[in-house]
Amino acid sequence: MLTEPTPAVVPSAPARRRRSGATSRPARPGVRLAVLAAVVAGMVAAYLLLDVPGSYAFALKIRVPAVLAMLVVATAVGTSTVVFHTITQNRILTPSIMGFDAFYVLISTVVVFFRGAVSFARTDELTLWAVQVAVMVAFSVFLFTWMFGGKRRSIHLMLLVGIVLGTFFRSFTEWMQRMLDPLDFQVLTDAMFASLTRPDPLLLLLTGALVLLGCAALVPLLRTLDVLTLGEPAAVGLGVDHRRVVMVLFTVVSVMIAASTALVGPVLFLGLIVANLAYSCAGSFRHAWTLPTAVLIGVVCLLGGQLVLEQLLGYGGTLSTVIDFAGGLFFLHLVLRKGTR
Repeated sequence: MLTEPTPAVVPSAPARRRRSGATSRPARPGVRLAVLAAVVAGMVAAYLLLDVPGSYAFALKIRVPAVLAMLVVATAVGTSTVVFHTITQNRILTPSIMGFDAFYVLISTVVVFFRGAVSFARTDELTLWAVQVAVMVAFSVFLFTWMFGGKRRSIHLMLLVGIVLGTFFRSFTEWMQRMLDPLDFQVLTDAMFASLTRPDPLLLLLTGALVLLGCAALVPLLRTLDVLTLGEPAAVGLGVDHRRVVMVLFTVVSVMIAASTALVGPVLFLGLIVANLAYSCAGSFRHAWTLPTAVLIGVVCLLGGQLVLEQLLGYGGTLSTVIDFAGGLFFLHLVLRKGTR
């Protein structure tokens, strides 16, 4: 007489882990964030106290504003890039794809082209910062409203238009730079590279205030951002007013990026680095963890780049050069990794 075979008993996952001795679990997001904060604190202490040739008071007077500028820029770039990735559903694009860096260089080039390097150097920094922020924010809000506020509502079309306009800005800027006097071009070139070592205290305060307001505007939208990671159809099905929320987020991103770019200049690949590293290090998809993780990683990148520039390269370059070199390699890594999939 045939009998039915007894089904094999498959041990549960916890039992398999206990038998194999694999009892370790990944660290919680809070623990990871605390460890990253400790690393940032150690790097800040190293930057402030190492290699001080003279008085510590004089060195701190110079280096503390630089650390604050790095914190402001890391907060603006890291936060805005993560939010931009959530909106566009693409982890390779950054807000700079919309032409913010090209627009910043274009504004400075126009001033030097029509008024000369002497007038550009004598221009009040607060006035120049305010003009750059206002023009960049007005351009981005107009682009978002025109391409996303109407019936089209196509984020991809808006990104394509932003890429085309950014290319146009770069081409027009290059044409004007070819007609500049060599001295004017040298002054303009110095203004095109990001500099965080000696920020203007008033501009740093104003930029920090704008970035803080932007972060405060994002706090009530953290859960909404988590829903937006599911895509537009799912977010609309869960009751999210997608058009209104995306317009608010784009405006916040524009203000933060414009303010930080006007303060220190363009840093192209910083957002790409910190956002993608934050996704791997945060241990959670929730923006309540990824956003502060991106900020702390941004501080690590900026402080690490500055320490490399000072201790290894002997100030033989600029911080933006170090960041762009590392960011270019990281970008190639992301593209090749996604291509193999």
